[in-house]
Amino acid sequence: MRKELLTWDDIDKLIDHIIPQFNLEFEGMVMITRGGIIPGGLIAAILQLENILTAAVDFPAEAEMDSRQKNSRFLAWPKFIQFPDDQVLASRRILIVDDVWGSGRTIAAVKNRVASAAGLPYTCVLHFNPNRNLFGTSKPDYYGAITDAYIVYPWENPHGQEGVLLGGLDV
Repeated sequence: MRKELLTWDDIDKLIDHIIPQFNLEFEGMVMITRGGIIPGGLIAAILQLENILTAAVDFPAEAEMDSRQKNSRFLAWPKFIQFPDDQVLASRRILIVDDVWGSGRTIAAVKNRVASAAGLPYTCVLHFNPNRNLFGTSKPDYYGAITDAYIVYPWENPHGQEGVLLGGLDV
């Protein structure tokens, strides 16, 4: 699989591409931990959003599954470790932010949970990978780029360790 190392300038360009796509005002944001925290924070600052919430979702690890479950691991139910109360989502336009839509399982789980709380969910990611998408023609409402690469974001650098990525270069 092709690997793409991004710089902070790359992130700025992606955000600059996403912001003009918004055709409505949002009344809140749910950032998916951990990948959605930094892009969500950047977008929230630009949009001057005040109601910023987080969602943490986990899917069972293969080690926790029996052989039958491993064959259908993409059908596993998500475990919500952290999620906003329904009343803060109800009847509000909520922007859900993550870094990447790969399989789409995590962001779809959060979107469905916001909708079940009577919120109006809209999804946003920096990168969309249609080749890994498990949801047919579904895609993010807003995204910065389409890719088939494994993306390494600048905040994923192994700070203080050998092989630190600087400016997209492995040094």
